[in-house]
Amino acid sequence: MKKLDNIQLDALKEVSNIGSGHAATALSELTGQKVTINIPVISIDPLSSVFKKCADSGQKILGIRIDLSGDIVGRTLLFFSQDDALKFCDCLMRRPIGSVKTLSELDRSGLREVSNILTCAYMNALGEMLNFMVVPTTPSLIIGAPEEMMAGFAEQVGGAEELAVIIENDFRFQGNDSVLQGYFLLLPDDRSLQAVFKAMNIK
Repeated sequence: MKKLDNIQLDALKEVSNIGSGHAATALSELTGQKVTINIPVISIDPLSSVFKKCADSGQKILGIRIDLSGDIVGRTLLFFSQDDALKFCDCLMRRPIGSVKTLSELDRSGLREVSNILTCAYMNALGEMLNFMVVPTTPSLIIGAPEEMMAGFAEQVGGAEELAVIIENDFRFQGNDSVLQGYFLLLPDDRSLQAVFKAMNIK
């Protein structure tokens, strides 16, 4: 992905703000409790630094990958530090934080659904704005060290210095003071990204 200028970055920020609002509403409906997502922080970073944002070397990252086809072709990954992923599952299932030490199949299913909600919220915001159709694949769950996650993506797109859109999301669940940080990685192909900006009348 090519480096973006400030106008292009601002356009993506607008989409992420709309998408995070949709995602918070959908998560609230899913869990039966109020979920808020702080105004997302968006940046463009090389893959070599992306996964270091949420885990140090030797620690584990949990990610849920969804690929995209249609008018936007690319890859997405919602990822957390393993500690935050476990806490997130406790909040989803309305358990006291610290209850779960390993993920059950129900927990894994819940995380896949959250990724599906967040991805669809962002892509639907883009689709409604531009009349685009985006088709997501079934979510797949990945667990590994930051280096392993980076290598897995880098080999498919053009190397460790390939740029990606990173959206930082802070999740809060009603009745819980914890702030759980998740990261949404978007790797569209260049043709898709240029089509998005063209539709927005942005060069």
